[in-house]
Amino acid sequence: MTRKTFAFVVYPGLTILDLAGPLQVLTSFAAADPSVRVAVVGETLETTETDTPLRIAPSHTFDQVPDPSWVLVPGGGAPTLRALGDEKLIGYLRQAAKSAELMTSVCTGSLLLGQAGLLEGREATTHWTFLDALRAFGATPVRQRWADSGPVITAAGVSAGIDLALHLVERMSGTDAARLVQFGIEYDPRPPLGPLDWSLAPHEGMRPFVDRTVREGLADQPELREKLLASR
Repeated sequence: MTRKTFAFVVYPGLTILDLAGPLQVLTSFAAADPSVRVAVVGETLETTETDTPLRIAPSHTFDQVPDPSWVLVPGGGAPTLRALGDEKLIGYLRQAAKSAELMTSVCTGSLLLGQAGLLEGREATTHWTFLDALRAFGATPVRQRWADSGPVITAAGVSAGIDLALHLVERMSGTDAARLVQFGIEYDPRPPLGPLDWSLAPHEGMRPFVDRTVREGLADQPELREKLLASR
């Protein structure tokens, strides 16, 4: 039996829920489907920091999983923007995209797909505070929980990665498989404050934080920094 690999990409400073939510969903799916292998890939096998006190370690290096069938890239804050200049990471995404069935992202991980040249002419989404920044990579921003553009699928911020992953399971193996995983992880969100009312989104309150994140994360890439700031 030929096994297909779902590669979850890690890099320093990523947002842990961007990774852990979809990873839990796809690992649960793989447990019921022996044709699917889940790998967490990074440049090396060394532990790396996240945006929490938790450190994580990849299971494989980029070189060990050169041609995954599916790829997911998590996002984050300033460290994710710094990763736009990580030639080995971006190179891995470009190479993987040549043969992968799906290239996917959560939150600002979509910017990394954009830097790899994978969003040009596509609809895409990301965390709401960086939605307009997608234009800098040739994408059409859409305010959706996830944006399915054929071989490239992007999700909105952080918790949206779980929804994306269930969509991926449904796309890969059907509704029954996705429903089985949803029950398995008991995903039945009921936030204490109810669903988000986007008319109340604190755009002005978040703007200083986002601008600071861009300036810090792209301090060594002034051209891209100004391009992202201009898109806001």
